[in-house]
Amino acid sequence: MDGFILNSLLLLFSFYLIARVVDVFFVESLEIVSKRLKLSSDVAGATFMAVGSSAPELFISFLALWRISEQQAIGAGTIIGSAIFNILVIIGISALYKRAVLTWQPVIRDMLFYVVVIILLFFTFSDGAITLIEAVYFVAFYVAYLFSFGLWKKWFPYQTKGDIAQDMIEEDEKEQQKIRKEKWGVKNVIDKVLCLAFIDLSKYPKLYMLNFLIAVLFLGGLSYFMVESAIGVPHFLGIPEVIISLTVLAIGTSIPDLLSSVNVAKKGRGDMAIANAVGSNIFDIALGLGLPWLVIILWKGETVPVLTENLNSSIILLFATVIALLFLLVAKRWEIGRYAGVLLVAMYVFYILTQIGVIDLEICINMFGYWCYSL
Repeated sequence: MDGFILNSLLLLFSFYLIARVVDVFFVESLEIVSKRLKLSSDVAGATFMAVGSSAPELFISFLALWRISEQQAIGAGTIIGSAIFNILVIIGISALYKRAVLTWQPVIRDMLFYVVVIILLFFTFSDGAITLIEAVYFVAFYVAYLFSFGLWKKWFPYQTKGDIAQDMIEEDEKEQQKIRKEKWGVKNVIDKVLCLAFIDLSKYPKLYMLNFLIAVLFLGGLSYFMVESAIGVPHFLGIPEVIISLTVLAIGTSIPDLLSSVNVAKKGRGDMAIANAVGSNIFDIALGLGLPWLVIILWKGETVPVLTENLNSSIILLFATVIALLFLLVAKRWEIGRYAGVLLVAMYVFYILTQIGVIDLEICINMFGYWCYSL
């Protein structure tokens, strides 16, 4: 019992520290890199800003692959579970604050790429092993997604209403400076300690790469403790580790995204929050899984085993949620309001109940073969 309580506390503390490191320090360094490289807002948001919002999932994916095969499903489970959380909860809660009117051209683009990468993921998992060529497919797919930005704007011209990444950066920069100016106290002691470990870029702007490297070290160490703590919880409860990754780890690593999206939605810019949720999921699956697979396969010279139990059913459900969201947006003429938000959040509650065993449901599909999965 003591081990369970300790692991649970360490897990929660890791969630909090990762959120603070990403929100206050890591994202600022990434934004400076984007400016130095003179990247457009679309590309910057799909690359460096996506790294900022998906850093915990990416690090967990890397760390899980170095562990023994029984625990390698944690990385994939966290990313798949996080993707479901982003689509249902982040979009749902953002819609609860204010009705959002979307620009349909980039939404269609992202939805198409998202559907394709989910299908690619399902067939990649079908044989229980990841090969070198499959890992390359995922990385190449994300590169193709980046190149699609310019082409898509030529084919279907549109104007964006703003940049959610820039909004998030401006708030983070103000928050960091506010923390540095505050006096030490019980409420801000953790933030003040973190500030001691990072460079004040308002005084030394040329040292942004040093802050980036410090943040990477922090995220790597915290992700390690997160994975270790998460492994201890299912051992005590007697449930598969993949369930913890699909639920607890997925929610914990997505909390920073949720808070940022809610803040943007409160300002009446819910369309940006929704677009960010979909775009981040493409990064999570294509690079969050593909890049670690590629590195590990090249390093070890062998295929990566994948325990597909509970993962395939979640992938199918993720595909279904994307299709349902697309039909919902088309039916509502690219608007999403509170009723749709309630529906999406309710769907996530249903998903959680199926994962923890409260609801049993079997789904079958007939697509180049016949498969049945229990949710």
